Amino acid sequence: MNGEYFAFLVLALVAISGGVLMLNVTKVMHMFVSLIFTFVSIAGIYILLSAEFVAAVQVLIYSGAITIIMLFGIMLTRHQDEGKTTTGGFWRKGLTALAVFAFGAAVYAGIYRLDFGEQATHLHEKNAEQIGIALYSKYVIPFEITSVILLVALVGAIVLAKKEDEEAKS
Repeated sequence: MNGEYFAFLVLALVAISGGVLMLNVTKVMHMFVSLIFTFVSIAGIYILLSAEFVAAVQVLIYSGAITIIMLFGIMLTRHQDEGKTTTGGFWRKGLTALAVFAFGAAVYAGIYRLDFGEQATHLHEKNAEQIGIALYSKYVIPFEITSVILLVALVGAIVLAKKEDEEAKS
């Protein structure tokens, strides 16, 4: 067992633990902290795969911007707390754990048998430059379509927020 394998195991356990904690804690801030742990550990896995640019984007976009946007979205919306709490019994938790382990075993079996073909020879050389060249030459149309879709989503969110504000004033 070398250091890279050990680092992968630690980062994978932190990512899985963060996801499980996010689903099981009750306070919103604790959910976001566990979500950030998950995102940062996934960025660490990207670094192990020699994808430093993708790791930096993961930290900046997901751990920073997306998490803050989700936090603002939850904090700024009105919630109707009806006081209903669902407690899972022993059977429900056991079946959930069994399903998670079965899914993990299926994913492990699928990845273990996966054949990637030939190794890429120029994988570690200038990966940010290679991404930029591919993005702005081969994938320029999907990139621009994505920016238009994000702009439409932003305008739609503003329109919905304005409607809710007008309904609240009435």
